[in-house]
Amino acid sequence: MTKRVAILISGGGTNMVALAQAMTGDFPARPVLVLSNRPEAGGLSRAAEMGIPTAVVDHRGFQGDRAAFEAELQQVLLQTQPDILCLAGFMRVLTPEFVTLWSGKMLNIHPSLLPKYRGLHTHARALEAGDAEHGCTVHEVTPELDGGPILGQARLTVTSDDTPDTLASKLLPLEHSLYPQVLRRFAGGDRSRIDLT
Repeated sequence: MTKRVAILISGGGTNMVALAQAMTGDFPARPVLVLSNRPEAGGLSRAAEMGIPTAVVDHRGFQGDRAAFEAELQQVLLQTQPDILCLAGFMRVLTPEFVTLWSGKMLNIHPSLLPKYRGLHTHARALEAGDAEHGCTVHEVTPELDGGPILGQARLTVTSDDTPDTLASKLLPLEHSLYPQVLRRFAGGDRSRIDLT
C-alpha cells in the first residue's frame, strides 16, 4: 500500500523537492501535503508548481505558545491523514508531546554526522573541531533533539579551504540523494541503515 507523506519546511524546500521528485513510479509513497511555519517560505510555491497541496501554520501567531502552535499543526496534518512526516528544513523544535503523536512515523535530515553536532551551526562546528569529514544524517525523530535512530548517513571530505558556506553547498547534493533513498526504504517497512560516501 502506498504511504502518504507530509513534508514540513521553513525555507526554500530543496530537500522537499528532491523527496517529491523521487516519489513517482514504483516508489512506495506519495506527497500529500507540504506544510510550512512561514508563509513566505519559497518551498511553498515550488510545491504548488509540482501540484502538491500546501498549508501554512505561522508560528509567529502563537506568541511562544508551542502547545497551541502544535495543536494547529496537528489539525492541519490530520486533514490529509499522512502515514509519514518528513521534516525537511523545518526550523521549529517540536515538543515531546507532538513527537510522541507521530512516534515511528517521522523522519528528519540533519546536516552533521550524528551524534556529532546536534542543533544549529553544524558546518562551523565541524570546521572548528578540525574534522576530516563531514556529512548529513537521516534519522527517526524522537523526543530527544536530533537523537533518534540513524537510518542513513552521507559523508564528504573536508578540505583546508572549506568554509561553512562551501560545506553547506557541497553537502546539499548528498542530502538530496540520501533522504529519498531512506524514505523509500522506510515507506516499505525497511529501517536498515544506508551509508553513502
